[in-house]
Amino acid sequence: MRYSSLLRSDQTLFRDPEVFESTYTPEHLHHRDAQVRELAFLIRPALRGASPMNAILRGPPGTGKTTTVRRVFAEVAAETRRVVPVYVNCRQDHTLLAVYRCISRHLSGYAPPSRHLDDVREMIAARLRERDARLLVCLDDADYLIAAGTYNVLLYQLLRLYEGWSDLRGAGVFAVTSDLALNLYAEADGPVRSVFHPTEVNFWPYTKTEIRGILSDRVRQGLYPGVVPATVLDLVVEMTAGEQDVRVGIALLRQACLQAEEDGRRRVTRKDVMGVVAEVRSPALAARTAALSSGERALLYRIAEQSLSGAEMMAGAVFEEVQDYLAVGKTTYHARLRRLADAGIIDLLHTGKGYEVFLRYAPDEVFAACALGGPGDQSPGCPRKG
Repeated sequence: MRYSSLLRSDQTLFRDPEVFESTYTPEHLHHRDAQVRELAFLIRPALRGASPMNAILRGPPGTGKTTTVRRVFAEVAAETRRVVPVYVNCRQDHTLLAVYRCISRHLSGYAPPSRHLDDVREMIAARLRERDARLLVCLDDADYLIAAGTYNVLLYQLLRLYEGWSDLRGAGVFAVTSDLALNLYAEADGPVRSVFHPTEVNFWPYTKTEIRGILSDRVRQGLYPGVVPATVLDLVVEMTAGEQDVRVGIALLRQACLQAEEDGRRRVTRKDVMGVVAEVRSPALAARTAALSSGERALLYRIAEQSLSGAEMMAGAVFEEVQDYLAVGKTTYHARLRRLADAGIIDLLHTGKGYEVFLRYAPDEVFAACALGGPGDQSPGCPRKG
């Protein structure tokens, strides 16, 4: 093998590799105009000197919540200095100190020298005072704050900044969750709810036509002409629609192109796509499973065992089987079953005998995802039946 040829940049299939990165924010957001207008309306009071209004952004994974917020925040930052929008990834930063250090770093451009919470908050107040600006914070994956026990304290302090500094306005908060069963407003305590009053902004799954438009745009921007034939794009669109997560389609295109590059080919084939499906689907499943409660994950684990054993998968039969392991009544069981369907992990097909449960992932993939757990878990997962 001639290893020197591996580094030749002119062999790349990517016109712009950044287009396929998870942090990429497209210039035009497809099919999210209504959500953009709603968020802009909530921010508008801050341009007149008041506080931004608050919002809860809800929708399944891969429906454009983070991308929409990032795009709106970028436009706000470019157009005015009166509003300081700060994006916080709560999967990474979920302690009070970590969140405030993230805000301070955004305001000043460097990490705060102190690691004392009061000092960092004082620095934030000073920067806001200097700029005569209003703070707007997006708490993405806010459920991680709930698991860490910091959700209520953080919201109270941000929304009531004026209690610590009388010359400041309260911050606006956009709380984001992919957990459709989680009510972020109900998770707030009384003192927080008295000032939170969020508008709910829903992000529904993209249709197949919308997915095709989004992926076609990424192909046009990020790849050279002819790299992805129409039939291959059709396959990726079909698989993405099945996952109900546009991020899966973007990742499939990226990994398939890398595979074609490695083989020294100029066009992506169906074999390239099928060859990377497992490595793309597993992280998507892990993210969806992490958003479940421990009880929902336990049920999912037992469903995977049922599927692996070839046992009957009617909802009633599954309920009888899991009684040996999970002490749940029928109401709780059906609520958890619906939650797994909403998360895109199972399908419930109505038949003449009732609902049949279909697992959308291989059982071994589910076992691995359940073992990773989720926010607030104290144990790695469910033991397999011997």
